[in-house]
Amino acid sequence: MTVTDTPAPPTGPSTPDNPVLQARGVTMRFGGLTAVKDVDMHVNPGEIVGLIGPNGAGKTTFFNCLTGLYKPTEGEVRLQGEVLPPKPRAVVVAGMARTFQNIRLFANMTALENVMVGRYCRTSSMALTSILRGPKFRREEEATRARAQELLEFVGLGNSTESLARNMPYGDQRRLEIARALATDPKLILLDEPTAGMNPQETKQASDLIFRIRDSGLAVVVIEHDMRFIFNLCDRVLCLVRGEVLVEGTPHEVQSDPRVIEAYIGGGDDEDEEAPASTTESTEEQQ
Repeated sequence: MTVTDTPAPPTGPSTPDNPVLQARGVTMRFGGLTAVKDVDMHVNPGEIVGLIGPNGAGKTTFFNCLTGLYKPTEGEVRLQGEVLPPKPRAVVVAGMARTFQNIRLFANMTALENVMVGRYCRTSSMALTSILRGPKFRREEEATRARAQELLEFVGLGNSTESLARNMPYGDQRRLEIARALATDPKLILLDEPTAGMNPQETKQASDLIFRIRDSGLAVVVIEHDMRFIFNLCDRVLCLVRGEVLVEGTPHEVQSDPRVIEAYIGGGDDEDEEAPASTTESTEEQQ
């Protein structure tokens, strides 16, 4: 389990008395099944936090509780001190963005159009102004287009502006999803398995991009199964097992903890068991 030849990750500023994100006692039950149990987590400004655990540990369910896709059975989630309502749009407007394990781009739209979609939560043109394409709509549309192009440049897709999302390489699609999330002007971004299916070169590019996001002033939370990637990347790591926090600490502390090694050797249950098939949410999101 110990990763060798891994340089210490850059450490972001730590302000534990004023975290960007504070989750307290988050519990999620589906009937008689407890998928997440009494999980606490905080994320400081400029910090990269990793969330790991074997299959079925509850990682994506916990992400869904943070981002409003699920309403926690118990507990609360605060962003910069304000309690977040369990509504995805309200969470995005408050300043939290996420990507998904399974890519969710608009396949028949260009890269630029996909990023512009993320930006519309920050525009204020009403329906009539948009239909009539009045001056305010045209100003906002121009600003949205310019910002989307900036973000494509930021993630390394500046030459893919007019490419249809469906025609882009897999690694580029992952970066495009991140650009769309950044278009919402978040204070915190949550990445669900951002390197899943990537080759080593694409994984290195993803790592560099996440560091750039952190250096731009955002906090980042990452779910990932690639332990080398996580331990190289993060300032702090939480390990979930059966819906509970097993251990939290620096990458070195977590990767050398015998309980973590045992949890991975022992494996875990299928992620589908986190939520019964009768729940309305898509099971494809379950980790």
